[in-house]
Amino acid sequence: MPSWQDQPQLPATWQRCDTGILPLWWERLCAQSGEQSAALYAAGLFTEDRRRPIAQWYNPAFNAALLVAPETSPEWPVQRFGIFYAPPETGFVRVHSAPHEWSPRQPRKSPTEKEAFLAAIAEAERFLQVEMDFV
Repeated sequence: MPSWQDQPQLPATWQRCDTGILPLWWERLCAQSGEQSAALYAAGLFTEDRRRPIAQWYNPAFNAALLVAPETSPEWPVQRFGIFYAPPETGFVRVHSAPHEWSPRQPRKSPTEKEAFLAAIAEAERFLQVEMDFV
């Protein structure tokens, strides 16, 4: 049986764009839960300049997106990367996955922030491969 590492590359319709969080996220979340709730979602992820690593994929053909970003408040003792999905055309969901956590108080202890981020990216890419089978 082939491992997940042997799976094909991401579908060509998904483009990686990590420079800044797409406005699509804010628009979708506001439409779903209102502006006040959206501002508090995932520790203000979509209203604050986080200055942390993000990974983002966008599919212009379907107007869909996938995001890996920190979802916990900076003061929490354990930090976590979340995976968020904006399905084709409308909606917003958090993808339930393995916890991709690290402890900023022990930056050299595994899993480190980098290890947690890379694990979340790998899981997000697997999600995209599966999701494309359903759209």
